Amino acid sequence: MNVPLWAWLAVLLFMVLMLALDLFAHRKAHVIGVREAALWSVVWVAFGVGFGVLVWKVYGAEFGQQYFAGYLIEKSLAVDNVFIWAIIFTYFAVPREYQHRVLFFGVLGALLFRGIFIAGGAAIITSAEWVLYIFAAFLLVTGFRMVRHRDDLLDPEKSRALKLFRRHVPMTNDFHGQRFLIRRRGVLLATPLLAVLVLVEATDIVFAVDSIPAIFAVTDEVFLVFTANAFAILGLRAMYFLLADLIHRFVYLKTGLALVLIWVGIKMFLKIDVYYIPTPVSLAVIVTILLVAVAASLWATRGQGRRPLPAPEGAPFGTASPEEMAALEPLWRRREPCRTNHP
Repeated sequence: MNVPLWAWLAVLLFMVLMLALDLFAHRKAHVIGVREAALWSVVWVAFGVGFGVLVWKVYGAEFGQQYFAGYLIEKSLAVDNVFIWAIIFTYFAVPREYQHRVLFFGVLGALLFRGIFIAGGAAIITSAEWVLYIFAAFLLVTGFRMVRHRDDLLDPEKSRALKLFRRHVPMTNDFHGQRFLIRRRGVLLATPLLAVLVLVEATDIVFAVDSIPAIFAVTDEVFLVFTANAFAILGLRAMYFLLADLIHRFVYLKTGLALVLIWVGIKMFLKIDVYYIPTPVSLAVIVTILLVAVAASLWATRGQGRRPLPAPEGAPFGTASPEEMAALEPLWRRREPCRTNHP
């Protein structure tokens, strides 16, 4: 697959423009409702699918199918990430109107880190193909562990990233609007919103460790790996606001995701020296697993409506009063021009 430099630049420019549009559309803090989230979800899925159709037309069916297989894997694994975000936001009682800002910068960080992981993974595979055995074994072990611990939930308070952040970064105990940093009495302080952002980034890095090897099982093309990841990630914010109150209904989804990881691990093992499973077959298996998991979940929880996660007793952080907000000092101090005394 020969991808010219201008194609890379065009994709990156499109993503930057869409992120800028998203930021402009949500420049004012507000609660994102189901209708708005559904609209943005449709937009992002349309872009992801449309790009796959373009790949199919330009580079042929095989590469088009590889892109869609990778996109579907990343999109489905991202749902689990969305549920983790809901747990984090609920635990820290982050006001809903501030959650989009956290996720916006979280997505930017995710794109950066995944780009680094993809480049590193491609370089390793190119120089040492035997690493694919390690990736395959890792996917199998991760899949079986997900099945065993499918009912376990994240405890944000036990996060090592959060503990390190609190230990080394001075932080206020109150949310100050959408600010990540404030200056008070001359001291620069992080707000709880920045701590939440750090935790969101840390969880995404953990998920990337699973998802990057998984997508390499269905395609070796770096361009497809990156674009499938990017288009799947760009729609995560809208997906979160659409699905956050429906976590209780996807009771079998984690088992389905575990089976997808096990399947792609088996596929990676076989394709090294034994047999290359055709991409249409692999794609059909992934779609079947996910459809069965979602259908079984919705059937088992039929009749249940939307409801947020139960909030913990006693929110760990408060909210700054209007008087405290008004008393904040400018975040970045301006340097006064040097005055020269003339005789």
